[in-house]
Amino acid sequence: MLSKILSASIIGIDAHIVEVEVDITLRGLPHFSMVGLPDAAVKESKDRVRAALKNIGFHFPLKQITVNLAPADLKKEGSSFDLPIAVGIISAEGVLEHGPTEGYLFTGELSLDGKIKPVRGSLSMALKAKDLGLKGLILPRENAAEAAVVEGVPVFGLKSLPDVIDFLGGVNQDPPFEVDVRKAMLESSLYEEDFAEVKGQEHAKRAFEVAAAGGHNVLMIGPPGSGKTMLAKRLPTILPGMTFDEALETTRIHSVAGLLRDGKPLLAIRPFRSPHHTISDIALIGGGQIPKPGEVSIAHNGVLFLDELPEFKRNVLEVLRQPLENGEVTVSRAVASITYPASFMLLAAMNPCPCGYFGDERHQCTCTHGQIHRYRHRVSGPLLDRIDIHIEVPAVPYKELSNEYSGEKSEDIRRRVMAAREIQLERFKNDRKVYSNGQMKTRHIKKYCILHSDAQSLLESAMYKLSLSARAYTRILKLSRTIADLEASEEIKSHHVSEAIQYRTLDRGVF
Repeated sequence: MLSKILSASIIGIDAHIVEVEVDITLRGLPHFSMVGLPDAAVKESKDRVRAALKNIGFHFPLKQITVNLAPADLKKEGSSFDLPIAVGIISAEGVLEHGPTEGYLFTGELSLDGKIKPVRGSLSMALKAKDLGLKGLILPRENAAEAAVVEGVPVFGLKSLPDVIDFLGGVNQDPPFEVDVRKAMLESSLYEEDFAEVKGQEHAKRAFEVAAAGGHNVLMIGPPGSGKTMLAKRLPTILPGMTFDEALETTRIHSVAGLLRDGKPLLAIRPFRSPHHTISDIALIGGGQIPKPGEVSIAHNGVLFLDELPEFKRNVLEVLRQPLENGEVTVSRAVASITYPASFMLLAAMNPCPCGYFGDERHQCTCTHGQIHRYRHRVSGPLLDRIDIHIEVPAVPYKELSNEYSGEKSEDIRRRVMAAREIQLERFKNDRKVYSNGQMKTRHIKKYCILHSDAQSLLESAMYKLSLSARAYTRILKLSRTIADLEASEEIKSHHVSEAIQYRTLDRGVF
């Protein structure tokens, strides 16, 4: 007898429908075969399914069983096909009628005692089920909250295979799992860190506010222990709150990567990723034998922090150029080409020299001129081209560390950032690919970065005296536009340009 069960396979961050066809016949010797490009984890499911069915009291058929995963040219990966295969065998044996299984999408890994274990990518499967107008999604209980944020498709989170059989047989008719999306967004949008905890570094805090307001990438330069990492961790707290669509897309990526924790249905805070400098290019950009999102995609809609920037391998840093330019990354393999979203703010930190104390008043630098030159040139020019703000983060003196003064709270800074972002959204409302000043191209700069006469004179003088490049000129204009937006000023004035020049430390030859 033949049965057909719907399931799904994750490719990139999207779910693709897979029809699990199970045929059971008495002809020939008992045999269990599986076709349709299954990987090792899928092939092993026949042993898990056999043991699970026996342990729940089902008489496993000693017949010829053929399982086809269609379409046959689509690579099937992971353990999420255990549940649909088991349901298909039960249905093909006549224990379940085929009618109750129609219109449902099944996914889940089986343990040997029949329990259903969580799988990755259930949010993407819920979105696919909604698009197809299916009756519902049957999946592990642990994944129910994550999938239930998608309105328009009933989600049934069940604990074991007997629960699934009872549900399909009409014995147990539990209502669909529901999630209060508004409440979930509020509960998941609380940050543990706050800028009020940072002592001193007022110049750096201001630079971070400008960066957050315009979506500019930042490079911090300073000695060890000056607070670069502490500042970096607090950048997401001043970025605008995530919209539901942003939270949904970010959660999808984390779901596929297996990074969702504590049963949270939505990830509503900006991601902050800080990979170690020994990371490989595949781990950073994504891919692998079984393609998975890399750090640049996991940081989507958030911040990617690269500490000790010159210590990263050159080839690893170069792969950042595509996602920084396009907001996505394409991983090409022999089997398929997969595109992952990767729109993030790049935040990097480095020492001024190998020993870290060049220019520090309290420590003597032991590096030679050649060592300093080689250290700084580990970071390529094309990557520096994509970083708008270079700031010096000096060591904090004892007087400021011991001061009881508490700086501005992240909430107050975020309020100003959001006001500036609103101006930019209105400015670029007719351009679908530009949402902030940091994404402006040459045509936008010519149109929107109009300088006051005093500002023009100041910038001309700075270009001459500091020998600034054309690259620095463009970056200063973009930063000036953001600083003016923070003051709700339509015209870019001289003090806006003056502040923007201060954020080009490397171009000014300070280091």
